[in-house]
Parts: sequence; structure tokens; C-alpha cells
Amino acid sequence: MSSLDAKNPKYHRILEAAVKVFARKGFTVATVSEVAKEAGVADGTIYLYFKSKDDILVHFFSFKAQQVFDRFRSEVARGPDAVAKLRHLVRVHLSEFQKDPDMALLYQVETHQGRRAAEEQIRAMSKSYQDILSEIVEQGQQEGLIRRDLYVSLVRRFIVGAVEETIGTWLHSGRSYDLASMADPLVDLFVRGIGTEKRI
Repeated sequence: MSSLDAKNPKYHRILEAAVKVFARKGFTVATVSEVAKEAGVADGTIYLYFKSKDDILVHFFSFKAQQVFDRFRSEVARGPDAVAKLRHLVRVHLSEFQKDPDMALLYQVETHQGRRAAEEQIRAMSKSYQDILSEIVEQGQQEGLIRRDLYVSLVRRFIVGAVEETIGTWLHSGRSYDLASMADPLVDLFVRGIGTEKRI
């Protein structure tokens, strides 16, 4: 993608249309013509900005979704300690996906595919998210807010799995409740666990 494409409103319109079409029809079944129709442009116009349908998906993960990750970083930076940072991260994650359910659905489906058109971009995004979590967990261990006897990678997988499952359940429910309201209960679960003071 050139800097000119990134500043072109038509490029963004096509990308937004593609997310809707891919999410609702499925990437494999969706066609470039359907994307063009949704965007209100001629089929040929698509190829002025994208090489193929696969290329559109690559752009989605490398550009649009990256904007969301930039917001993740910005929100995390506001937290005064590790638990606050984790709370900000989970809250903004759920809020961003709730605001754009088509993006949430496309992200959920494509990141769980065995063979993915945007493999490199998906890996990079996953690493970026895991890096943020690792930083938070390590800070929490230093601050005495997160147990030091836990492997960072284990805590990270626990958090990622729970957040992804929460988003997936929300999508499958028909988005029948406020996804963002799950943020605080999730973080409380991460920090406090499911045990009580009275342990067997």
C-alpha cells in the first residue's frame, strides 16, 4: 500500500465494504464484485488499490486492524499499574470489537483458519498483542500484583483464551448483550481467580 492509497477515501471505502462482505458471506465465498457493489464502485476500481481478494484481506490486517492495536497501546499507557493497564486493555479490546462486529467476526474467523491468506499479518498482530500482555504481566509481577511463580506465557494464554472466548460467545449470541460490560468481570477473574479464602 502506498501512502497515497492510505489517504484516498475510496481506498478506505473499499476496505470497509470488504470487511462487511467477508464477515457476512465468508472470505472464501465472497467475490470482488460483491465488494465493489458494497463500496459503490466499479469492479475495475478495486484493482487500482488491491491486487486481488487476498490482497484486500492482507490490507485489512496490516492497516485497519493495526489502527485498533494502536488504540490498545494508547489505552494501556494510561494505567498507573499493571492491573489498571490490563483493565484498560481488555475494556478497549471488547469496546472496539463491539463497535465493529463485522471486524470482530472477520478477525475471529480468519485467525482460526488453518490456511490463511494474511498469515504474516495475523502472526504479527498476534505477537503485538502478546507482547503487550507480557509487558503487563511482567510489570505486575515486579509490583507484587501478579504472582511471581507463574510463567508469563501461561498467564498470557489464559488471558487471550478468555477474551477470545468472550468475544466469540457474544458474536454467536447475536450480540444480544453489552460486550464491553464483560471487561471488569473478566479482569477480576484474571486477578482474583475462582477460589475463595476458604480453600479445601
